[in-house]
Amino acid sequence: MDQLNAMMAGGMDISPYLTYSKAQWADLRQGMPMTLTLADLERLRSLNDPVSMTEVEMIYLPLSRLLSFYVEATQGLHQATQKFLGMRAQKMPFIIGLAGSVAVGKSTTARILKTLMARWPSSPKVDLVTTDGFLLPNAVLQAEGLMERKGFPESYDLPALLAFLSAIKAGQPAVRAPVYSHLVYDVVPGEEVVIDQPDILILEGLNVLQTSRLPKDGKAIPFVSDFFDFSIYIDAGEADLRAWYIQRFKRLRETAFRDPRSFFARYAQVSEPEAVKIATGLWERINLVNLSENILPTRPRADLILRKDSGHQVDQVMLRKL
Repeated sequence: MDQLNAMMAGGMDISPYLTYSKAQWADLRQGMPMTLTLADLERLRSLNDPVSMTEVEMIYLPLSRLLSFYVEATQGLHQATQKFLGMRAQKMPFIIGLAGSVAVGKSTTARILKTLMARWPSSPKVDLVTTDGFLLPNAVLQAEGLMERKGFPESYDLPALLAFLSAIKAGQPAVRAPVYSHLVYDVVPGEEVVIDQPDILILEGLNVLQTSRLPKDGKAIPFVSDFFDFSIYIDAGEADLRAWYIQRFKRLRETAFRDPRSFFARYAQVSEPEAVKIATGLWERINLVNLSENILPTRPRADLILRKDSGHQVDQVMLRKL
């Protein structure tokens, strides 16, 4: 500890990350062409996420450029390994994990990155899957007393998620994943999305960087993150996340909750003060606990951290040192 304190006092940088301001990161775009239109952005943006074309230019274009280098290098390493083993090179999808709290903007970020990468000159095939589809059905969660733990690690069908990722990484064709409906707040029975040998797969979810306690016999099943070639964590202050969650709840109360099929339709008719009270309770009782216990502790495992300010804009980027 004395040596560590001496290193810190001496100004030695012991952080595993290189830290960039928004302006510094924007300089790394290096002429990466803008392939997104304003109409595209309007389509990709989630409710209550104010991401702008300027932010795409300053944050996501440089990130797209970085990812292009990582994909190329990983594919080269895979081909070299196959050559060494005397095996015929087969397709090895590049998998990106995207983690972060509820209301931080994961879905918008994932869709923007998917679109930008699919428009690279090489025209790679890019797919996006969320871990929501691997949540246990509500009937199972209710039977096991887990409805208020929805989104916590124990609420997912982990074996099914690991089997899916294993099949994708093995280059298998037509791998199926279940579909989740945010309207009915449940997995849709019999509905699936087919992922057919993508060049790049983005897996977005709250707990994709989660680990578990290691067994003493060394026979642990793999972590979800073991399948990742690159991982991103979207970070923000707790107070900001709370405010964004409540704001989004109020917006949904005026939109999706008004659909009689919505699981939350009962909230559409409450007054705004009551809606704020309900949203605050849900945040503090469920989402804040999940953030504190399960999501935030995985932040140091990410290869890249996008830190957002109170205006929901990325103001700092941290890239893990190689």
